[in-house]
Amino acid sequence: MQKEYTMEKLKNYILDSIDEIRNKVSWPKFNELQSSAILVLVASLIFAMVILLIDMGFQNALRFFYREI
Repeated sequence: MQKEYTMEKLKNYILDSIDEIRNKVSWPKFNELQSSAILVLVASLIFAMVILLIDMGFQNALRFFYREI
């Protein structure tokens, strides 16, 4: 009895999820996806450059520190 109830709950959950994805979710337009992807790409490149500069700064500072010892 418990197993049938659990399977019915699972079936209802899956059907409700499919209904929500098809009818209640507002999917972005292709133009919005493109602009978001470009924004993420640019932000990732800027972040990578900042990390590179920080890494180079630490590398040079440590090289200077150990050369002076």
